[in-house]
Amino acid sequence: MKRLLDKYAKKLVGQGLAAPGSPLLGGLDAELEWNRKAPEVEVLRGVFERMSINSLVFARPAEPYASIIDFLAARYPEGICPRDCETRTFLHDIPLAVDFDTDAVAGAIRKRKAAIIPGKGVISHGTVSPEQGFVFYSSVCFACFVLFFSEYLSACAGEGPDPEFQKAFKTVSDHLASPHTEAPALAEGPFNDEETLLAAMAEAGRAVVDYGLVDSFFGNISCLLGDTVYISQTGSSLDELEGCIDPCPRDGSSCAGLTASSELSAHEGVYARSGTRCILHGHPRFSVIMSMVCDETDCDSSRECHIRCPKERYVAGVPVVPGEVGTGPTGLCNTLPPAMERSPAAIVHGHGLFAAGETDFNTPFRLMLETENRCRREYFRRLESCPRN
Repeated sequence: MKRLLDKYAKKLVGQGLAAPGSPLLGGLDAELEWNRKAPEVEVLRGVFERMSINSLVFARPAEPYASIIDFLAARYPEGICPRDCETRTFLHDIPLAVDFDTDAVAGAIRKRKAAIIPGKGVISHGTVSPEQGFVFYSSVCFACFVLFFSEYLSACAGEGPDPEFQKAFKTVSDHLASPHTEAPALAEGPFNDEETLLAAMAEAGRAVVDYGLVDSFFGNISCLLGDTVYISQTGSSLDELEGCIDPCPRDGSSCAGLTASSELSAHEGVYARSGTRCILHGHPRFSVIMSMVCDETDCDSSRECHIRCPKERYVAGVPVVPGEVGTGPTGLCNTLPPAMERSPAAIVHGHGLFAAGETDFNTPFRLMLETENRCRREYFRRLESCPRN
């Protein structure tokens, strides 16, 4: 257990999610263990006694997340309700624990996977392993980032953000890292055997995480070899794909698809309608933010835009489509393939970016990086006409 606690504490800092020295992780195996000694242990030990959980993750976020989360917590003391797909899937909403004591913390996370403790940090839990807490902590950071930037742009489209929001935005913007501009050199295809293909998928997955183009390690990746789709397993870490890729024959002759990514059907649909052989899917933050920006004024506001938008929309030259994870009338298997028949990349509203290539992952990665950078430039271009800037 101690090895796992140390692993995810290191990941939190390494991925820029937590301040160095801040992560405090507890895990229950034969006995309760912690990654380090800290005075907060006494409060968190009581949370384990009140809940049926296996692990806790508590940390002060790194910038710009710390300033974002502090601002949103002050603005929404009753709880934060982001609107991106990751929040709808994993968090629903983000409660606040008003005090750092056992009762307040346990009460905040009893019905939710994570909570914010204003001025102190983010706490999340898992029932199986510390990995779950890492994912939910990361999801809070991602969702708050998207909400903060989305609301600021929305305020600029109106009368302008209030002075407090302007001050917070300036602080957050100053902490934004410079974007990557050069894509890595990945293995060149076509891949003609399983061993080479699996190595190339693992390499591309690590690169997506290293470049910060996903939420924690989520996303998925696939490659078509013969008549078999090789795809990352559901819940797998894109930076640790060795042994976590399923071969799924397109004729359904194998049950490997049971553990494959929930977006397998969407990948299969893209392959069926295009000449592509490789697909990358990630959650670049500004791509997600800009996919939720809509300039339409004659829409029915009660419509669930993320799954039912009938408008043909583009962001940074890339089509934006609605759709839910999985199958069904509004599933990505129905909305994504037609868009990617016309374009090698497409953004799913509030969810993330899919990009495809004909021989290897170099083109999909470049498309993902270029699209994210164009979305980032478009975001800040729109701020130039903000009434109070």
